Amino acid sequence: MTVTEQLSALGHILAHGDLHSLFQPIVSLSERRILGYEALTRGPSNSPLHSPINLFAAARHGGRLSELEVACRRSACRQFSEQQLEGKLFLNISPDSLLEPGHQPGRTLQLLQAFGIAPSRVVIELTEQSPTDDFSLLDTALHHYRAMGFSIALDDLGAGYSSLRLWSELRPEYVKIDRHFIDGIHLDAVKREFVGSILQMAKASRAQVIAEGIELEEELAVLSEMGIDLVQGYLLARPHEQPPRDARALLPTLGSASNAFGEDASDLTALLNLQPAVALGTPTAEVLEAFRAQANLNSLAVLNEAQQPVGIVHRHSLADALLKPFANELLARKPISWLMSQDFLAVEQGQSLQKVSRLLTSRARQRIEEDFIITLEGRYLGLGRVIDVLKLITELKIQQARHANPLTLLPGNVPIQQCLTRLLQQARESVICYVDIDSFKPFNDLYGYAKGDEVLLCLAQCLSERVDPARDFVGHIGGDDFLLVLGSEDWRARLNRLLEDFQGQCRRFYSDEHLHAGCFISHNRQGVREEFPLLSISLGVVHLHPEQCAHLDASQLASLASEAKRHAKAVPGYSLHIIDTHKLSA
Repeated sequence: MTVTEQLSALGHILAHGDLHSLFQPIVSLSERRILGYEALTRGPSNSPLHSPINLFAAARHGGRLSELEVACRRSACRQFSEQQLEGKLFLNISPDSLLEPGHQPGRTLQLLQAFGIAPSRVVIELTEQSPTDDFSLLDTALHHYRAMGFSIALDDLGAGYSSLRLWSELRPEYVKIDRHFIDGIHLDAVKREFVGSILQMAKASRAQVIAEGIELEEELAVLSEMGIDLVQGYLLARPHEQPPRDARALLPTLGSASNAFGEDASDLTALLNLQPAVALGTPTAEVLEAFRAQANLNSLAVLNEAQQPVGIVHRHSLADALLKPFANELLARKPISWLMSQDFLAVEQGQSLQKVSRLLTSRARQRIEEDFIITLEGRYLGLGRVIDVLKLITELKIQQARHANPLTLLPGNVPIQQCLTRLLQQARESVICYVDIDSFKPFNDLYGYAKGDEVLLCLAQCLSERVDPARDFVGHIGGDDFLLVLGSEDWRARLNRLLEDFQGQCRRFYSDEHLHAGCFISHNRQGVREEFPLLSISLGVVHLHPEQCAHLDASQLASLASEAKRHAKAVPGYSLHIIDTHKLSA
């Protein structure tokens, strides 16, 4: 198709509105609800301009990008309204279309008014396809959108020409991490570091992070464990003209696979306050009377007919609203839906304290005296207090610090024992791996304790980089002894990469003479000078099967791992010995 033919086809599409809008849900993991939908546009079926890449390339080439984007927004708003989709509507807009001379501000607001969509429900999603140099003009344009009540999202963070500067200059409410950094994140420590850095910057700038392009359960599990709450991708739902509306159906197993062996396995039961809730149509006067009757009542959840939370009323907010002149006379008979806040946090009872703490601290408007809602399968259970979460988290941190190894800060013997106990209780197939450094004592004696500590820290880092935080556990028994619990199916590959990592990292710890010779001379345990090979690690592995869990306790499991380690150390150099529990019962 020639350029002229493409421009002609584009003109026909714009003249007849021959566009199709698809919607892909953006899901909140903690609340198990759909935050909103991203609108995605397609051209006519069986047309060379069906693909959005070709469609927008033709519009950009023909100088009709702004016109096409307005048509896309019209199609998206119409279908969003007709289907009565709940939540927010994410509309894609490229920065260069905002800067086109023919761009007419106010068109989006007119469309929303025509289709009955509140501006507060719309997120303008900036998609960067080309360099953006005129930050001042772009900032002015986006201030115009914000003044009308829209939120701003920055798309494909990390992929654009100037996305970090856009983030810094424009302070969007949402940032979407580019698919490149999500793809295979469960296998890539560098990608996890990048996403972790994004989370830290988002916390500082009060932005919410959305991970898009998720296609694998392993990716979702790692992102959830890292604290990502908003997710989007083919794993959950593909873009569709009639998208799903129930997030719980999209996340049937989330939470059961995550945090399998971690220390923070407790749910929110201890935080649950069984406070009554009110219906959407409850008169404000009745709600006010409920607060007057209970001096210690801070908040009330507002529920729909299905007993699902749709809002929350805080004592201080209600008091502030009713203190205005004539407010009591005007609002007392109005339903509480007029005054409730839709900016609330609802979390499933099975969520961990750590995840809830991260969600609370990332919310810009959360006050310590406000409550959050606790649900079970999306239905209201009760309320939780922010102060109670902070107290429990502090207690957990103190307990973890008390039992952590002081050098590596990895969990020590008490958490290791707890982990093995939970593992047997869960009857989960896994491998327990005892890790020991060969020739460490003579190396320590020759090079000194400071260099020996560097080796231990190096191994701790290698171990941490080879675990999947959603399924695995790493602890430090003491000295040069470590323990891994791996629930991942690719545990053999992980251990092989661990051996390679440590061997490569250790080269920097030797003198050139010892590195060239491949050995060093130091005193053995009897005080006699002896030649020792360079550092290596021995891995004693116990392959645990669910059927054997009922016949073992944590001490027996640790003894088996220690026995496997002794067999491995009997082999010079890097070695691995496996004890299969199937064979023990044979």
